[in-house]
Amino acid sequence: MDWSQAEVEAIVADYLKMLNLELAGQAYSKAAHRRALLEKLNGRSAGSVEFKRCNISAVLIHLGCPYLRGYQPRPNYQRLLREVVEQQVDQSSALDSLALAAAHQPAVPPEIVDFSRVETEAPLKRHSIGETSPPYGNLPAKRDYLAIESRNSSLGQAGEEFVFRYEQWRLVHIGKRNLAERVEHVSQTRGDGLGYDILSFDANGRERFIEVKTTAFGKDTPFFVSKNELRFSRDAGADFTLCRLFEFRRAPKLFSLKGALDQHCDLDPATYRASFS
Repeated sequence: MDWSQAEVEAIVADYLKMLNLELAGQAYSKAAHRRALLEKLNGRSAGSVEFKRCNISAVLIHLGCPYLRGYQPRPNYQRLLREVVEQQVDQSSALDSLALAAAHQPAVPPEIVDFSRVETEAPLKRHSIGETSPPYGNLPAKRDYLAIESRNSSLGQAGEEFVFRYEQWRLVHIGKRNLAERVEHVSQTRGDGLGYDILSFDANGRERFIEVKTTAFGKDTPFFVSKNELRFSRDAGADFTLCRLFEFRRAPKLFSLKGALDQHCDLDPATYRASFS
């Protein structure tokens, strides 16, 4: 049974309240919010609330907004949900201020990292079933916070330095210290615009061309590539790796996409925004 207008408005308002707290760095309890919310709903289960929160994450990503950690976006949702999220986001000056501040916030590489716990599996391309999500750009929004964050040079530089150190650690860890000493931060030593940021090596000494994309937001946050980066990923093939860092300020994690970028992601033809659904 579809959710009513009142139910949708209640869950969206509750989700955005938690998102504001998360962006502000303040503690909150998802379980406590869920229990309070269930009292306002028409016999909904806890599972249906969790699923709907994942739907809200998907709408927010399409709007160019950050989403709550732990709620993997599920892109098949009611048209009503899309409309209510859009309206409440547009009316929330607090969310606008907090998301904008998060997108602009400077970053520095963490000093101490257990690199053995950093790498995770990459998301897979997900295709919608039933009612499909709108193409990127169809939903008007005050700002595209994800695009703004992608231009945060401090965050980008910190992410590149992190991956540079990670690659050195990885090669030393597999007994290739001589190769670790040859890892090069080429965007700094040779200049930007090569189509990759880090020159590294595999265990056999074959060159790996690594492009780094960093976000302080969640794993499924889309990233933006340039025409040159896309072209280079196609030309270099299996020697190219995109390294995606996420949740950078909290506890950095990364996943890797090897080869041409458009085989892993849906690329918007106008913005080169890469997403997984």
